Amino acid sequence: VQLQASGGGPVQAGGSLRLSCTASGRTISNYAMAWFRQAPEKEREFVARIFSNGGTSYRESVKGRFTISRDNAKNTMYLQMDSLKPEDTAVYYCAAKASTVSSTSFAWYSYRGQGTQVTVSS
Repeated sequence: VQLQASGGGPVQAGGSLRLSCTASGRTISNYAMAWFRQAPEKEREFVARIFSNGGTSYRESVKGRFTISRDNAKNTMYLQMDSLKPEDTAVYYCAAKASTVSSTSFAWYSYRGQGTQVTVSS
């Protein structure tokens, strides 16, 4: 499975972006998927995850602002990011693993995308 993340870019605080993660090679309907991010000089952190059954969870700081979703017919996962803040600035990575369970650990996932830069200016 190859994952291609896209949709990042510059945005002003309060604005919105939608990230996409498109998988190729296999259908992802039975995959757990997640978004992670890494800001400069900081460790990579969990942002949001979506289970193969559609269940979701988020890190506390993005709850109510970010929405993770998936379209299995398009083999794509999304991250809708609203009310963006400068502290959301980071490289965002998507990850996937064929599993009915999930994890907030980047290392747990079998497949990882290359990242897309999100820059939020104040």
